[in-house]
Amino acid sequence: MDRLFEFVVNHYILASLFVAFLVAILILESRRGGAKISAQAAVSLINRDEAIVVDIRDRKEFGEGRITGSVNIPLNSLKSRASELKKHQDKRIIVADKMGQHSAMAVKQLNAEGYANVVRLNGGVADWRASNLPLVKK
Repeated sequence: MDRLFEFVVNHYILASLFVAFLVAILILESRRGGAKISAQAAVSLINRDEAIVVDIRDRKEFGEGRITGSVNIPLNSLKSRASELKKHQDKRIIVADKMGQHSAMAVKQLNAEGYANVVRLNGGVADWRASNLPLVKK
């Protein structure tokens, strides 16, 4: 640890560049997947009928518990089934997955299909469950 501190002091320009690049990469990666929305904000939009939830988990996980009113379109078939969301084009589309890891890819695919008002649920259904919000079981 002492050697690290000594290296940073002796090469402060190099260390500063490293930190700047690290921050730039973190900001770029966080914006790449689209905007995030919290579970509480999603509840507010859903209750006012201003949003539709697209659950990209597979059918088995979807059956174990889903957000009320959500539409199940698995990630691997999202591109071919994106036209099913045309009737909800005027609403905000909230993409939810298991833990928030794959929703960025779904947001990209939906943006490429022409949907502009797409956000992802921060933390996915796991965060929804952790916030003690209800899930419906089939």
